[in-house]
Amino acid sequence: MKETSLTRMISLFCVVLLFSCKQNQEKESSTELNTNLSLSEEKLYRPFYHFTPKKGWMNDPNGMFFYNGYYHLYFQHYPDDNVWGPMHWGHAISTDLLTWREQPIALHPDELGYIFSGSAVVDEHNTSGFGKDGIPPIVAIFTYHDPIKAKEGKTDAQTQGIAYSLDEGLTFIKYEGNPVINNPGINDFRDPKVSWHEDDKKWVMVLAAHDRLKYYESKDLKKWKFLSDFGEDIDKKIGAHGGVWECPDLIKLPVEGTNEFKWVQFVSINPGGPNGGSSTQYFVGDFDGKTFTMDKEFELALQKRHNFWLDFGRDNYAGVTWSNIETKDKGKLFIGWMSNWDYANQVPTETWRSAMTIPRELKLVKDSLTHRISFAPIQKLSEFSGKKYAKEDIIIRGEQKLIDSEQIDLTRAEIHFTIANPLKNKYTFKLSNQNNEELLFGYDHVLKKFFLDRKKAGKTDFSEKFSGSISVAPRIGSFKNLSGTILLDKTSIEIFYDDGLTVMTGIFFLTSPFKTLSISSNTEVFELEHIEINELNFN
Repeated sequence: MKETSLTRMISLFCVVLLFSCKQNQEKESSTELNTNLSLSEEKLYRPFYHFTPKKGWMNDPNGMFFYNGYYHLYFQHYPDDNVWGPMHWGHAISTDLLTWREQPIALHPDELGYIFSGSAVVDEHNTSGFGKDGIPPIVAIFTYHDPIKAKEGKTDAQTQGIAYSLDEGLTFIKYEGNPVINNPGINDFRDPKVSWHEDDKKWVMVLAAHDRLKYYESKDLKKWKFLSDFGEDIDKKIGAHGGVWECPDLIKLPVEGTNEFKWVQFVSINPGGPNGGSSTQYFVGDFDGKTFTMDKEFELALQKRHNFWLDFGRDNYAGVTWSNIETKDKGKLFIGWMSNWDYANQVPTETWRSAMTIPRELKLVKDSLTHRISFAPIQKLSEFSGKKYAKEDIIIRGEQKLIDSEQIDLTRAEIHFTIANPLKNKYTFKLSNQNNEELLFGYDHVLKKFFLDRKKAGKTDFSEKFSGSISVAPRIGSFKNLSGTILLDKTSIEIFYDDGLTVMTGIFFLTSPFKTLSISSNTEVFELEHIEINELNFN
């Protein structure tokens, strides 16, 4: 006998209620302790300029668009606890991508399930018919996850739904015809990313389906037609397949310094990242409106085991781009979830869990082998620079202090450095505090690898997977000098080496702020050609 919508709504409500009650009961006995912890963690861990929710759990960024002067960021959110739970879409807005105002929850679970990841578009031509009185609708496209079906082991627990907004994304009305795409019998069938395909005047969706991607098309965002698959065929697997594929993004980018454009396909994978757990890979090729095909040179480089990861650190996952805005160079704006499923539910914050990466400007460059993604922090960040320290041609002997927190606040700093003509040595930066905690990062020229070591960077015992190994990344391309940009924000570091061709993002949880930045090498003497450190003015 088929369940009625009311029955399913009651069942779903009970699931959510039982989950919430269980978590609340577990926490009642430690309310006073958690209050003290929350005061401490606000000071130690709440970032200055990376978005965090006021309370509760957060993971994937969702549905980003730009409209009437505001950048919109939605995100996977469970407001009632600090661990993953019944998913909602949280919401925040910004005029500069760095200072955010959290808004009321945009999408709540309903009788069809939790609200998993997805995207949003500004339907400027009202192709959906949802617009009214000349107001273009904002249409959100998301995955419904039915927890009852999932618990029963059914393969059709995930379907795709849509909702629309007539108040610039503040509130949404769910489409009465949901789901708009039913499940074909795949356990992991989720995370639709939708964009307008100008050549064919249609909407295109890329959707993650366990070990591959599926492409769909629509004229009105309501009726969808399947087009093609990418990622695995009878003869071979394409890319990394150590875990489930999810959170895809298909974008068109200019090749820097040319009149050429290429299509780039992102897809996140968990587990299977280059340093364990969650990470995001990419592919470069062409999309003809129906099928994505890798470039031959890119495919050859992939077969030779070259690395095509957006970030080699352990803490940048599920990142996607804003749907309807470009940089001045026609690049894209990107943001990721700054955590890893290996330990995201265990990190030592109580009031909230997780932050987003800095928004990044994304572009495509060509090297001797193929096309590659490069990243840079958004240029707006420079507008927040305050106190500055800069020095040229520093002779380094042994381990040498570069700066301390009395000169520049190292909990909110931007650092630029250049080492000229690095020899066959290992160069190590060290951030340290009064409790002998330290974060090490740098470059080993013998191995031609970057490294990030947080084994002694504060609290690590909450998960054996958090600091069990040092993250490493290969150096890509040939550069005369070694240069980088480093962003520090209380509990995170983001490093952009070699004009952003290699990026490493990591989180950490100190017991007191960093006091000193120093540098050393395994050679007796070397020259640090340039270093500039800017304190960032965020309160």
